[in-house]
Parts: sequence; structure tokens; C-alpha cells
Amino acid sequence: MTKSKFLLAIVAVLALMGATGIYVLMAEPTLDASAQDRFAVLGKDKEQVGTYRIPADAEILQEENAQSILQGKRLLNETARLLAANVGNGLNCNSCHMAQGKLPDANPYINTSNFYPAVMPRAGREVDLVMRINGCFQRSMNGKPLARESAEMQAMVAYMDWLRQGVAKGTKVAIRNVRSIDESLIPDPERGKAIYAAQCAFCHGADGQGMKDQSGDYIFPPLWGDESFNIGAGMARTYKAAQFIKYAMPPAMNLTPPLGAGGVLSDQDAVDVAKYFTHMPRPNFEGKVNDWPNVKKPKDARY
Repeated sequence: MTKSKFLLAIVAVLALMGATGIYVLMAEPTLDASAQDRFAVLGKDKEQVGTYRIPADAEILQEENAQSILQGKRLLNETARLLAANVGNGLNCNSCHMAQGKLPDANPYINTSNFYPAVMPRAGREVDLVMRINGCFQRSMNGKPLARESAEMQAMVAYMDWLRQGVAKGTKVAIRNVRSIDESLIPDPERGKAIYAAQCAFCHGADGQGMKDQSGDYIFPPLWGDESFNIGAGMARTYKAAQFIKYAMPPAMNLTPPLGAGGVLSDQDAVDVAKYFTHMPRPNFEGKVNDWPNVKKPKDARY
């Protein structure tokens, strides 16, 4: 082969490699999550009256009360560490409100500001947002309430109100908090134990103790024991827990973004594993004697 032909061959190979590389880059699927970020805003008759867009956290800096909103965001993420005097276990608010309260089917905060005040059957009276947050501190986090006017409480309210994005009272963003579960199913805790070992124990521990990082903070929350929610928490109810499990867990088993998309387990699987771990030992809640004063308590209540 002559020198000129050799050079032409090299150029051809390089051109082919370049074209192939471009094709690979164009064909390579994006690694960014393709989560839905726009939802209809519905009026009282369920007619669409607008569109809601989940805001990026960077937009917080445009708000006059940005410092308070950012503090609230951090407190909701790092509740146990930053509010240790009020949290009696290892959980954070966002242990149950995933992706900073922005994820459908995982208890988002998006409609929270507009939902309260509301009459709650468990309390038997009207509850405002501060009371609802403090209820979580006393139940889900087995701790103590925050002062209503404290900077920390007002910061958490500010974050939830910012996430509302000005959606008017009396309307609602068409995003699901949770989906329904078949409550006629009879739970089988022994089967649930096997499902827990196969699907849940890798993150939450074989003994339900959760998983901590190098600093001692929980990456995955404990599901029973002294560091978990008490029997007065909504998550301690079998069918309530099953809803969350069915549609938000286990995130590590999903190959399609976003994290926490759920849909891995059947209704029966979710009910069985919920029955197993919700009935494991956990702290008592003395205030339980005041629950459901005007209505019959749910069949899955722990007391």
C-alpha cells in the first residue's frame, strides 16, 4: 500500500469512528428523570381552571422570604438532626413525603397549604396546617410539638406555601397524594415477612433498624423499634402503609425514573408486608385515647 492510500484509509476509519460516535451519542437514552412536572388545576366542579408546574428549587431565590423557604426545605429534609429536641426517633418529615414533597403518590406537599384548615375525623375537630405538622412530630416522629410562632415552624409552612405556587384556595392541583388499595384483602403477615426479606430488608435492615450514613444520620428510615414511628402514626395502620408501599416502594427496584415510582408489588403483596412491619414493636402514643371521638375508628388502627 502506498503512503497516500494508507493515509486515505486512516482518514476513512477516523470518519467512520466519528460518525459512529455521533450515532451512539444521539441514540444513547438520557439519564435525566422524565417525571411529569405539569398538572391541571381543578375547580370545585372538577373543571380545569389552570395549570400547575412543579417549581425548581432554584426559583426559591426569587422570593422575598427565600431564607425562610430554604430553611423550611432543609428542616423537612433533616428534621431529626436539626430539630433533635422535638424528634424522638430517627425519622425526617421527608421520610414519608418523598422528593421534598414533589413526588406523586408519595404524599406530596403541593396541595397541603390549600387543604388546611379542615375537619379531621381522627381529631374530631378542625385542624390547621400548624396543628397537622405538630401531629406528625408527636406521632410519626414520636416527639414534641414546635411552638406555633417559632421560626422553624413558620419556615416549614413557608416551604409548603411556596410549593403551592399561588394556586387559589378552593381549587386543587390534580396530583395524587396516594392511590387506593383494596381494603377487602386479608393480610398474611407470614407471607409479608418473606416479601420484606426479599424487597425491603436491603435498605431498611433485616431487623427494621434502617440504614445510616457515616455521620450517623438515616439514609433509609427504621420501620420498627424505638427509632421508628409510634402506634398513633398514620403509617402504623396496615392499609395506609400498604398504599405507600404499593405506589412508592421499593424505589431501588425501579429501572425507570423517577426514584420512588413504585408499582413493583401487587395489592396483596403490599397489604401483607404492611401487616408484617406495622405490627412489629414500636413506641406507644399516649394521646391515642382522644382519637376518633365522633366516628368509629378504622379497622386497621393499632389500638
